[in-house]
Amino acid sequence: MKKIGLLGCGAIGTQIALAIDSGKIPGILTHVYDSSKDASNTLVQKLKNKPEIVENPHLLSSHPVDIIVEAASQEAVRNVAHSVLQNKRDLMIMSVGALLDESIYDILSEACEHFHKTIYLPSGAIAGLDAIKSVADQLDSVTLTTTKHPRSLKGAKFFETSDIDLEKIDKPTIIFEGKAKEAVSLFPANINVAALLSLAGIGSEKTSVKIVADPNTTKNTHNIVAQGKFGKMTFSIENVPDETNPKTSKLAILSAIETLRKYCSSGISVGT
Repeated sequence: MKKIGLLGCGAIGTQIALAIDSGKIPGILTHVYDSSKDASNTLVQKLKNKPEIVENPHLLSSHPVDIIVEAASQEAVRNVAHSVLQNKRDLMIMSVGALLDESIYDILSEACEHFHKTIYLPSGAIAGLDAIKSVADQLDSVTLTTTKHPRSLKGAKFFETSDIDLEKIDKPTIIFEGKAKEAVSLFPANINVAALLSLAGIGSEKTSVKIVADPNTTKNTHNIVAQGKFGKMTFSIENVPDETNPKTSKLAILSAIETLRKYCSSGISVGT
């Protein structure tokens, strides 16, 4: 069975750990780390099979694990990803926005080649990435419109310099329009889907993003339109937010679980 290390014990990390512990993912969670020792302890207490809590994130990949699952932050990717590959471990990244920094992307891409390891990026809270990838060289435009309740957007870097008061929004309001690279930088915990869409398609400088705050919605909704020589594709995904973290959609967690299940499994593999 594959041995798994977990970086980040929050909402996503906890659900992944529980899926491993229940047998839904046919692997063994052997080591965990979170910058909050309390979060690590709380997670381990929920599990039948107790993983070891390590003292710093670099120690995760120093143990004989097959893959490290990052469910922490873009900063964690920047700080730890290269050392994971250097230790010849595979890596699954949830904070995909970090890869829109071209220097980070290039360094990690070269490390994958040099150390013969793989980085896995789950589809997250959107659908259709396989189709987008298949027509990437024929795309003319890709647009993403994301609608969330204002509480799901709280704490984003964007509001440090914005005059928008989320508490006063009483109808659907466009709070951001721009390119994916800027969106991911300003909303690092809210719009990883824009990073995935960019990496699958025509890049972050050409992928357009609109973010709408809607106080009347109970869903995290993503509308995608891709056009080009092949024709036109539209996708609309209405996600239920995770109960413990409204910034995260349930689909993002389920996508991570399925990606890891597939990594740990043999047999027939459906889809790309």
